[in-house]
Amino acid sequence: MRRWWPLTLRGSGAAVLAGASLVIAQRAGIPELMYFGVLMTALLAIAAATLVIARRTDRVTRSVSPDVTDVGARAEVVVRVGLQTALPTAPGRWADGLPAGLSGHANGVFPATSSSLGRDTVPVELRYEIVGLERGVHALGPLEVVTTDPFGLVRRRFALGRPTPVTVAPAIVDLPPLPPTGGEAGGTRQSAALQLGQGLDNLVARPYAPGDSMRRIHWRATAHRDTLMVRQEEQESSPAATVVFDRALSRWSPAAAEGAGRDLAFETAVSACVSAVARLVHEGYTVDVVDSDGELLADPVDGGEDAEARALAASFAAITARTEGSTARVIPASAAVMMGPVVAITADPARDHALVPGAFAQRSALPIMIMVAPHPDLEPARAAGWRVASVRPGGDIAAAWSDATERGLADVGR
Repeated sequence: MRRWWPLTLRGSGAAVLAGASLVIAQRAGIPELMYFGVLMTALLAIAAATLVIARRTDRVTRSVSPDVTDVGARAEVVVRVGLQTALPTAPGRWADGLPAGLSGHANGVFPATSSSLGRDTVPVELRYEIVGLERGVHALGPLEVVTTDPFGLVRRRFALGRPTPVTVAPAIVDLPPLPPTGGEAGGTRQSAALQLGQGLDNLVARPYAPGDSMRRIHWRATAHRDTLMVRQEEQESSPAATVVFDRALSRWSPAAAEGAGRDLAFETAVSACVSAVARLVHEGYTVDVVDSDGELLADPVDGGEDAEARALAASFAAITARTEGSTARVIPASAAVMMGPVVAITADPARDHALVPGAFAQRSALPIMIMVAPHPDLEPARAAGWRVASVRPGGDIAAAWSDATERGLADVGR
């Protein structure tokens, strides 16, 4: 049956039978058929009336667990519906609206409900799983319910609740560890970087001051002194690293600026960026993520805070290529003073004077460049001292990372 047709197959047959009975009764003069036709018509009217007055929705809530899912990961959706109904209702069908960026079997049998007389509502709980297909913030819903009257004659279709936003973060790929020593890293690493975590034994607590990051609150000292305290390294600092994410539209397709999930190459670059952050944070580095013009894209992520690295990935759910500002550089000018590891994620940069020998790579403890392109020219970056590898759009990011960190000599190109 068409969506606009309110009668079920049984109801359509009853309507045809009622109409035929009335016509034949009038022409043949058979009173019994007239009574039968009127009875069938009244039955259809009563069935329609019960659908209108019997059920009313009180509230609809939808929860997603986890609240932020990754591309390719699963999440469970629980829809809770509170119904107010004077009469018991028959089973029906339900379907939740799924956008293009999500997939799943969001439909099933809507259970029969009893009367809510004597209580507030009749609770109904529906469950299903979704899989994130595209990075972004997607609207899940509304819930559509199709129900029939107790006789199965009339169908009613209505939408319940409002759409719920679901955040799909870029996939974090498990990258191989960094080289264990400064020499293997391609430069002289800071002394703090050689002894990751040494500063943790020398933490002191001081009173909170305006402007202090809430992530540095020392909860044990706060509870002990009954005043807000923050962590401060007494002598040593955590090793620092920088991830440069080149968002200049001149090096990506125009679709990369239109919205998340539009350009496969840019999606691969976003995944490579958050994966590099997660690896550096896991190894104890405090990581800054900047654009090619030097703009800070997120708050610094403290070393060892894997949960903060995942939160940063969630904040990149809607990031796109930028059209404003300078698009000449891949590496910001401020990178020349960076001493720790620097990871640059870009497409195939045709020319960039920041890559000339001596301008930057020799200053960094570990200069890594990942180019997301089918066949980029790696030689200029290699000649400038970068450990560089490439990955095709949608390809193996972990293999490119391993190639760049361990040897930096081969083009993964996959």
